[in-house]
Amino acid sequence: MNDLPTQCPSCRSDLLVSRLTCPACGTEVTGSFSLSSLARLAEPHASLLELFLRVRGNVKDMERLLGLSYPTVRARLEEALAAAGLDREPAPALTEAELRQRRDLVLDQLERGELAAADAAAKLRDLQGVRGA
Repeated sequence: MNDLPTQCPSCRSDLLVSRLTCPACGTEVTGSFSLSSLARLAEPHASLLELFLRVRGNVKDMERLLGLSYPTVRARLEEALAAAGLDREPAPALTEAELRQRRDLVLDQLERGELAAADAAAKLRDLQGVRGA
């Protein structure tokens, strides 16, 4: 099966889906259906987000599979999310108690070996950004 085209080859406007067909029984539904932001996502962003889902969000696995460093994988994920229109909303500010609790959780996960040092460091950096939000 071919990849779904998302833009008109003539004028580059977004295309709409007009027919859906059940491959099992042949039932067809016609109308005008828009595509989600993920369905319209172009390469290489689509493949990257698909890989992220396949590895269940494990960036360490993505590093290994792609042969890239953690910061590079993280930056590419941010680019893909932005391309899909799914950029992060600014996180709400945390109270000192909430911040301390989240920091302790990350450190506990690191100590138990559930998080790699680079992942823990990234989570702690993210928490620093949330403090003053």
